[in-house]
Amino acid sequence: MSNAGNDSKKDYTCYVNREISWLKFNERVLEEAEDSDVPLLERLNFISIFQSNLDEFFMVRVGALHDAMLVSNSSRDNKSGMTPKEQLDAVMVRVKKLLKRKDAAYAEIMSEVEQNGIRFASFSQLSDVEQDFVRLKFEADIKPLLFPAVLGKKQPFPFLKNNEVYGFAVLETKSGKRKIAIVPSLSPMLPRIVKIPEMNGSGMVSCMSVDELILHFFEDIFVGYRIVEKSLVKIVRNADIDEARVYDEDLDYREHMEEVIKMRKKLCPVRLDLSRKISDEVLNELCGYLQLDKKCVFLSNAPLSTDYVKAIRSELSDDSSLSYKPRTPQKTISLTDAPIIPQVLKKDVLLHYPYESISPFFRLLQEASNDKNVISIQMTLYRLASHSKVIEALIDAAENGKEVNVLVELKARFDEENNINWSKSLERAGCRVVYGIDGLKVHSKICLITRRDGDNIQYITQIGTGNYNESTARLYTDLSLITSNKEIGIETGEVFRKLLMGETVTQTNNLLVAPNCLQNNILDKIDIEIDKAKSGKPAYIGLKLNSLTDIRIIKKLIEASQAGVRIEMVVRGICCLKPGIKGYTDNIRVISIVGRLLEHSRIYIFGASPDNEIYISSADFMTRNTLKRVEVAAPILDKSLKQRIEKIFITLMSDNTNARIMQSDGSYKREKNSDAPYSAQEVLYDIAYQNASNR
Repeated sequence: MSNAGNDSKKDYTCYVNREISWLKFNERVLEEAEDSDVPLLERLNFISIFQSNLDEFFMVRVGALHDAMLVSNSSRDNKSGMTPKEQLDAVMVRVKKLLKRKDAAYAEIMSEVEQNGIRFASFSQLSDVEQDFVRLKFEADIKPLLFPAVLGKKQPFPFLKNNEVYGFAVLETKSGKRKIAIVPSLSPMLPRIVKIPEMNGSGMVSCMSVDELILHFFEDIFVGYRIVEKSLVKIVRNADIDEARVYDEDLDYREHMEEVIKMRKKLCPVRLDLSRKISDEVLNELCGYLQLDKKCVFLSNAPLSTDYVKAIRSELSDDSSLSYKPRTPQKTISLTDAPIIPQVLKKDVLLHYPYESISPFFRLLQEASNDKNVISIQMTLYRLASHSKVIEALIDAAENGKEVNVLVELKARFDEENNINWSKSLERAGCRVVYGIDGLKVHSKICLITRRDGDNIQYITQIGTGNYNESTARLYTDLSLITSNKEIGIETGEVFRKLLMGETVTQTNNLLVAPNCLQNNILDKIDIEIDKAKSGKPAYIGLKLNSLTDIRIIKKLIEASQAGVRIEMVVRGICCLKPGIKGYTDNIRVISIVGRLLEHSRIYIFGASPDNEIYISSADFMTRNTLKRVEVAAPILDKSLKQRIEKIFITLMSDNTNARIMQSDGSYKREKNSDAPYSAQEVLYDIAYQNASNR
């Protein structure tokens, strides 16, 4: 292999910085908001997704870069050679450009929203009678609930909560003395949007955000002061906290995680958003209070909160042309409406969400909870719906006398509180609950039902690519294998035994299990394809991932490309490998699909059809997945299911509507050709509908 990617020689030819690659992904989300071919309300939704993505990026990744810079700014990213400060500087430049595009997209979308009868107005745009209504609304329903703070010797700068919008003003007394004022404008008691009754016969519905309304009436809040400057402000706080570093041995683990959640809410700000420009002098003072660098300050012409999206969707919900064509998960062709356990004991079943319903899996769990022959149910839980059918079934099973062992991962970022509550419910029902493993997150999606049939022990194993969450199962594409294969069942049982002991498996024959038996096996399988190519045999690798950052796997893929292995990849988000570089990655093609559904399933294909190995997995090719988490990849052994997954992969690679092709410079371009429009997600829906009609 050549020296491409050899860190000692600092050759970064084939690589893309992780943070920059993520921003390119969020740019693809923004493109959906900019695309006039996307229905209006969906464009509005993509604005919201772009913003929430960006907020989380700052909370996690930018927060981590800030921490890294404080520890040592001499460390360098192994894919770009950039220091933490250089990465932060590059991020801020790109974010400012993206936010300008977001504001432009918002203005264009809101212009079209107004053409559909809804106007988000400023106070000055309202008629006299509408202004009177808003004024009375403010005085009667909003002002009494506000608790402003005017800073002084006895009134320090208040704590600003993460991602909440506040009113900010510089006040001037009659004597010319200036003071800073803060008004918390978010409250559970306040509506996020104030709807103004139609009063002029135009048929136009006018609305104001409660934040803008409060800001307008600052003169009525701060009587006796002159308002010198004012703006809405929102801060985003660092959420990158190492729970192990702050471990408190006097608390049990669940109590410790509750304390970690409290600590996270108080971490330092990493971004400040403003709705109006304020003077440099005032900005410097505000940044001083927040201990924030001015380069982390952003001006937005769009609302700082995206609550308006829900209000607009509600008002325009009757117009079906403004949204995607309705689609619902279909019944799988693999199962009948008869009891599921007898069916899966006879054949492997593959469910493909959201094209197919997740309901069969819930039925399987419920059947197992009531089946007198079922001995035990074991599951790993990472993220769950707020009202979870999985929890209901597990509680029923425990109450019916089954042994129920559940690993609830309390370190599932931003779902810790939800998981803590579910763990308490499971324990109360008599389930055995463990909270993970020291130093590792358990991210696998596995369920094992053990059953006795006479003298025989039967195993029903479910291994999936996504969470057991009925809400996201309608939005995220995922695959779920249900098999009674005894060898897979025994290996899955060993995974659970190790987890319950706080350990991980070190050897497997069928499953690929991180952190010990996944990355090394992937590298070996790539080597096999390299040997095939060098021998003149057909060699192929197909990968569907959310992210690709693992430097060892990237280097091995470069080596495979140089050997002549054809490599196709669907990578939705971060991709740190550049394709199409002569002499290095000529044989690699990478696409990203961003559309109505979030592409979440992971597929690994090694070898040319029909002599190939196919796996579905919970693991992306990121170092955190391959070496720092418990992840499980399952082989697809049934010939018909292998063919089905191959067809899914080919369908995705054929997309010319929502696919973006990664270029050799790391940029992305939409797939454009003279063929008829081909949306992989719509095609897969059509297949599911056709299969359901043929049941």
